Amino acid sequence: MLNTIQNKIVNLSEASLRVDRWRQEGGLIVWTNGVFDLIHPGHIRYLCAAKALGQYLVVGINSDASGKRLKGPDRPINTEEHRLLQMAAMQMADLVVLFEEDTPLECILKVRPDIIAKGGDYQEEEVVGGKEAKAWGGAVKLLPFETGHSSSKIIESIKRANQ
Repeated sequence: MLNTIQNKIVNLSEASLRVDRWRQEGGLIVWTNGVFDLIHPGHIRYLCAAKALGQYLVVGINSDASGKRLKGPDRPINTEEHRLLQMAAMQMADLVVLFEEDTPLECILKVRPDIIAKGGDYQEEEVVGGKEAKAWGGAVKLLPFETGHSSSKIIESIKRANQ
């Protein structure tokens, strides 16, 4: 079982090869990305909705360094290895790719998803890779944002409880 999960964690070149095979078989490829530090119900519902947009969901995960640049010096809480494994264990994710850059644009250009899914807290023009995806015939889908769930709020709650 662990081997099956670990086989979902791939580098960008392998992701591109697998996606090409899926596309040749007629599969619709969905991309999403994030730090996914502390998985909460909002993440789970979001990932289910993203997977429902196509046959295959490829999830880009910010590296530890990228996550720190995005979220601050105390984040992410979980290491990239832990976050990759957690995401790969989720049935919605078909592939999981780590990226070091501040944005997943390089990954998106290599994978060339049919759909880029992001949360409804984004505007379509803010979605990294959206313009490029539309240029090759892809689409951007904004999924409902679920208020009340946030890794930052969970962390703050833990800090308050430990004071």
